[in-house]
Amino acid sequence: MAEPTLLDRTYRFIMERMVETGQAPHYTDLAKGLGVTPEEGRKALRKLFGTPGFAGWLYPKTDAVVSFAPFNNLPTHYRITIDGQQKWFGQ
Repeated sequence: MAEPTLLDRTYRFIMERMVETGQAPHYTDLAKGLGVTPEEGRKALRKLFGTPGFAGWLYPKTDAVVSFAPFNNLPTHYRITIDGQQKWFGQ
C-alpha cells in the first residue's frame, strides 16, 4: 500500500481534530502535527481547500477553517450531540 500523501495526512489530521475537540486546528497546529514548517502547513491547508469539489471553505482572505464537511467551525443552528456532549456544529 502506498504511503499517504501530504494532502491525505492533512485531511486526516483536520478531521481527527474536529472529531476530538469540535474545533478545526490552526495551520501552525496542523504543521506541528504533520511534522512540517508552518509555511508548509499553510500551503497544505490551502491546497486541500483548493481541491475541486472539496466540501469545505476557509474564512475569506484568511487561512482559518470555517467549514470542513460535515462539520462547521463556527456555530450554526445545526448542533451535533454525541453521548450527551454538544461540541460540534454541522454545515
